[in-house]
Amino acid sequence: MRTIDLPGVALPAPNVVQGLMRIQELDDRDVRTLVATARDAGITYFDHADIYGAELHGCERRFAEAMQLSASEREQYTLQTKAGIVREGPYFDFSYEHLVASVEGSLKALGTDYIDVLLLHRPDALVEPEEVARAFDHLETAGKVRAFGVSNHTPRQIELLRQYVRQPIIANQVQLSLTHAPMLAQGIAANMQGLEQSVTRDHGLVDYCRLHGITLQAWSPFQSGTGEGPFLGSTRYPELNRAIERMAEKYRVPPIAIAVAWITRHPAGMQVVLGTTTPERITGAAQGSEIPLTRAEWYELIRLAGYVVP
Repeated sequence: MRTIDLPGVALPAPNVVQGLMRIQELDDRDVRTLVATARDAGITYFDHADIYGAELHGCERRFAEAMQLSASEREQYTLQTKAGIVREGPYFDFSYEHLVASVEGSLKALGTDYIDVLLLHRPDALVEPEEVARAFDHLETAGKVRAFGVSNHTPRQIELLRQYVRQPIIANQVQLSLTHAPMLAQGIAANMQGLEQSVTRDHGLVDYCRLHGITLQAWSPFQSGTGEGPFLGSTRYPELNRAIERMAEKYRVPPIAIAVAWITRHPAGMQVVLGTTTPERITGAAQGSEIPLTRAEWYELIRLAGYVVP
């Protein structure tokens, strides 16, 4: 498993992360099996959010109840959670009071004294960055959060926060897959007149994050991005899947590993956030961590995913 260094995070961060948004209905044994499978594959980084689960902090609580981690065991995990979405709204709240209360709830649910990484979960259009800075300072000084990041933020939104917060923004979790890759594809077709793909909507998010040492975390890495489900094995992408299967045979891995490898191959040093609760898929996906796709293979896959490669 290839790892990256994240500022403020004690353990080396694997470039494949296990997401836990779907564990609410799993029993203790299934949760422990999922976590053990991830650990066996080299995944020590686990992603939560306060809103995941049937009730607030539901999946965080389910994880803690099943795992019953001792203090020494807790140190072997990087636990990331997110705050800022108020699902009863629906709306967003980056106020000092809400962020602090959310973290307190996550700490209690997870049965831990600290969160390794806290992400602001989707932008709050009414954000007052001074409030975010005050919350970050309080949480860091109290030892309750060790590192901070964002999710689904544009460069300008990040830049606004960075004018106020003292802590580095270490990560930005965004939707990215082979078939949902506008942030990568737009640069390939830059300045091509009349081509939708060439339109820049995020002010160069990938390059911005690379310039500022912000790790991109890819969520929904196997989804089509159109609300039509996964692209792997889908009849909507026959040529793409034939190419994936050919590369899977070449590298002696399952196709899911090639979908991961397409993301981890990028020199930005991205992390892939898995959402599956199927142990076999976790094991297969983790194999994509170090696959050295060639440039030709990488470009072939994005072209077959429907993007223009001039």
